[in-house]
Amino acid sequence: MTRVVASLLLALAAPAWALDFVSTMRPAILYDAPSSAAVKVGIVSSDYPLEKVVSTSGWIKVRDETGKLSWVEESALGSKHTLLVNVPVAQIMEKPAENSPVRARVSRGVVLEIQQAAEAGWVKVRHANGQEGYIKLQEVWGL
Repeated sequence: MTRVVASLLLALAAPAWALDFVSTMRPAILYDAPSSAAVKVGIVSSDYPLEKVVSTSGWIKVRDETGKLSWVEESALGSKHTLLVNVPVAQIMEKPAENSPVRARVSRGVVLEIQQAAEAGWVKVRHANGQEGYIKLQEVWGL
C-alpha cells in the first residue's frame, strides 16, 4: 500500500505537460495569428529553437526564450534540435564536469545543436564551427 501511495504522490507532483521544442530549418517569420495575412511580429534565424505550444493545420503556436508567443508556419520547422545560449558567456567543456578543460566560450544568443541527450545537468552540443563538447543545462534554453 505504501508503494502505491508513493507512486501516486510522485505522479501528482510531476508536471502534467512536457515541454516540446522545435527548431527552424530556415529563417522564419513569426506572426500574431495562424495566417500569412496576419501581422508579422518578428523573424528568427535558421536553426532557432522555439517551444511548441499548440498545433493547428499548417501552423504552430510557439514561445521564444523571452516568453513571447507567436505563430510560425509548420513548413519552416526542421528535425534538427538546437539550443540557445542564455547567459552572457558560457563554456563548452571537454567532458560534463566543472573541472574539465574548456573547449570553447560562447556568447548569449549563440545557437548550438544537441548531439546527445541531456543528463546530470549537462548536454553534449556542437557549435556551427564543428566544435563539440558539454554545456551546463542552466546556461541554455531549448530543452
